[in-house]
Amino acid sequence: MSYIALGCVILALLMWANGGKPILKRREWRFLSGAFAVAAFAGAAFVGLKGSWGSAIVLVVLGLGFAVSTRRTGVLPPRASGSMSEVEARSILGVSATASSEEIQAAYNRLMRLAHPDKGGTDGLAAQLNAARDKLSKK
Repeated sequence: MSYIALGCVILALLMWANGGKPILKRREWRFLSGAFAVAAFAGAAFVGLKGSWGSAIVLVVLGLGFAVSTRRTGVLPPRASGSMSEVEARSILGVSATASSEEIQAAYNRLMRLAHPDKGGTDGLAAQLNAARDKLSKK
């Protein structure tokens, strides 16, 4: 347990020395977090076999925390339709600058059938499609 406390102190000192800015980028952090999760699970198995159940439980919880943090994607919340440019909206829907409102609606319907949250899509993608359609239909 003293190694975990020492690691936390070292991490806190590194963050303090860096002025609170992230030390690692998202990709590097996800890789390192996965490695920490594997190490925590291995450590939990080792100390659990030695009979130290309290330490094993702490290491399993720590490993689960690291494992969950590797899956976080950091998706930004959808922007309001007013802040999306026409070029972005056309790029999202895949329509040309001369597309009619019927073509825009057809592209929206086609993409929404694939990206709807009830069909396995995400709320963020559906919101972007809605914002793009709203932006282009206001013209």
